[in-house]
Amino acid sequence: MAGTTLRIASRRSQLAMVQTHWVRDELTRAHPGLEISIEAMATQGDKILDVALAKIGDKGLFTKELEAQMLVDQADIAVHSLKDLPTNLPEGLMLGCITEREDPADALVLHERHRGCQLDTLPEGSVVGTSSLRRLAQLRHHFPHFQFKDVRGNVITRLEKLDSGAYDCLILAAAGLGRLGLGHRIDALIDPSISLHAVGQGALGIECRQGDRAVLEQIKSLEHLPTSRRCLAERAFLRQLEGGCQVPIGVNSRFEGDELVLTGMVASLDGLRLIRDEVRGPLQDPEAIGLSLAQLLRSQGAGEILEEIFAAVRPEA
Repeated sequence: MAGTTLRIASRRSQLAMVQTHWVRDELTRAHPGLEISIEAMATQGDKILDVALAKIGDKGLFTKELEAQMLVDQADIAVHSLKDLPTNLPEGLMLGCITEREDPADALVLHERHRGCQLDTLPEGSVVGTSSLRRLAQLRHHFPHFQFKDVRGNVITRLEKLDSGAYDCLILAAAGLGRLGLGHRIDALIDPSISLHAVGQGALGIECRQGDRAVLEQIKSLEHLPTSRRCLAERAFLRQLEGGCQVPIGVNSRFEGDELVLTGMVASLDGLRLIRDEVRGPLQDPEAIGLSLAQLLRSQGAGEILEEIFAAVRPEA
C-alpha cells in the first residue's frame, strides 16, 4: 500500500522517534501531499533491560517487531539506526535506502569529577560503562587497567546513571548524542586508532518490502550515495564474518581519490587478541571490498576468535 500515504514503523525510544520524525519531515518535504503516519512500538531489545545484550543472543533485538509490521502490511517502511539492522534480512524485505551519515565515531562522556581528562589520563581502576562488546574488547586491549561495567537503557537513562556516580565515564555513539541535542555532553571523540566504530554507525537505514516500487521511489529521495557505498562495504564485511551487532567487530571507511578504503577489526572478548587490517578498491563495487577484507582477516585468525566468542555468548538451551 503506497502512493499518497506512507506508514512508518519505529521503535518508541526517544532517539528512534527523533530519527523517525526526521525521516518523516524529509519525505514530506520531498513529496508534497504525501500523508505519513508513524506506528511506534517497543522491541525485544527495548523490553529486556536487566540482561547484557550479548547474553540475549538475538541479532534482531531492535528490528523484528518492526519487520513483522511490514510483512503483514501494517507498515510500509521501518526506520532503523543502521548499526542495529542485521546484515541478513527476512525474506520479502530489503534495505531500501541509507541516509547521509552523521559522525560515526564513538564518544567519551565523563562524570564531572573527571572533567578535562582523556581516556589515557583517567585514573587506574576507572569504571567505564558500555553495552557493546566491540567497544569493550578494543578498550580492554588498549586500557587493561580500567574496570568495565555493562550499562543498559536509553541514552538519557545511561547519562543519569553516569551522573549519579555509578560510572566514571560512558562510551556512546557521537551521532546519537548529537541527534538528541546532547552533543555538549561529549568530552572527546575516540580516535579510530583506539576504537573502530560499529558497522553502519551514524547512518539510518530504511527497510521496506521487496518489489514495492512506489515506496522505493519515495524513500530513494533520502539516499546518500557516498554513505551508501561506505555502509554497503561495511555490511558486506560483517555479513561475511557472520557476526551480528553484538560481537567485537569494528570498521572505519573513507574515500581516497577514486578509491574506498575499508579498515576492519576483530578482537577477543578479553582484548588480548586483536586483528586489524585494511583493503582498498574502486567505489563502484563496495561489497567486494568488504568481502575481501573479511577474507583477509580470516586468513589472519579472525575466524577462530569469532568461533570462541559465539560459543561464549550463545544463550544456554
